[in-house]
Amino acid sequence: MAREELDEHVVDITRVANVVKGGRRFSFRVVAVVGDNHGRVGMGIGKARGVPDAIHKAMDRAREEMITVPRMGSTIPHEVTGVCAGAQLLMKPAAPGTGTIASENVRAVFKAAGIDDVLTKSLGSPNALSVVRAAMDGLTRLRSVEDVARERGVPAEKVMPFWSRGR
Repeated sequence: MAREELDEHVVDITRVANVVKGGRRFSFRVVAVVGDNHGRVGMGIGKARGVPDAIHKAMDRAREEMITVPRMGSTIPHEVTGVCAGAQLLMKPAAPGTGTIASENVRAVFKAAGIDDVLTKSLGSPNALSVVRAAMDGLTRLRSVEDVARERGVPAEKVMPFWSRGR
């Protein structure tokens, strides 16, 4: 059975220490993002004594925890804020051709999800793990245009943002 082709990114590699009786025991923490470029993305963390083992663990966990992200063309359907620990990430939809205006870590999440046009602003902690978790939190809070229209009892065209109505 062939595995599906996924876009894999190692976002951050950090050396961490465990203080034990004989001194410090070092290991590595890896944050990885996996996605299919068509609306599914996952984030995983792996810790091990060696970097290759930690990367393998992170990729496996990211594959297990994939979520489906509602998209509208090449952007997100509405503005949303993701929060994790001290990090907040404000995400806004952007017109086609704008590109991904985001930090390197957040850009990997959007690229793996297949979102090409989005504006972001990181508020609070610059920690890579917290910012990536905040991005994933924001993506889980997104709702599709069809779901909102169904809840309101109106056609989807009434719910769409102004810049997408002309298409």
